[in-house]
Amino acid sequence: MSINNLDQLYRSVIMDHYKNPRNKGVLDESDITVDMNNPTCGDVIHLTLKMEDGIVQNAKFEGEGCSISMASASMMTQMVKGKTAEEAVKVAHIFSDMMLGKEVDESVDLGDIEALSGVAKFPARIKCATLAWKAMEKGVGNDSDQ
Repeated sequence: MSINNLDQLYRSVIMDHYKNPRNKGVLDESDITVDMNNPTCGDVIHLTLKMEDGIVQNAKFEGEGCSISMASASMMTQMVKGKTAEEAVKVAHIFSDMMLGKEVDESVDLGDIEALSGVAKFPARIKCATLAWKAMEKGVGNDSDQ
């Protein structure tokens, strides 16, 4: 597949998650609630997580922001469901490395998240892409306090 076709595919995946977000809403019976914002651009995320025995049973988000921010939140909520807190944080670290243009462990299936790899070329957009991930890390890292 040519670079142009791959870029177009990635753009399509991002726009699909933006226009048809997965897991949009608020969990009524959440264990964890995290609100974060990106003051440089105005992106806002409200993340709710349901944990059971250290495993993310469900994840939902609400927020306002650019297509990158909202698509990333949609992808993140899909990715962390069914993962332990440690596994979710590990994927968040891999995602962060990808955003910084670092080599990532190719044995980890990133699924749709790989579509955001091009954001690394635009430093001003990295905070947009990582906002939901930072919220999730904060939440599962503090889940015993919530």
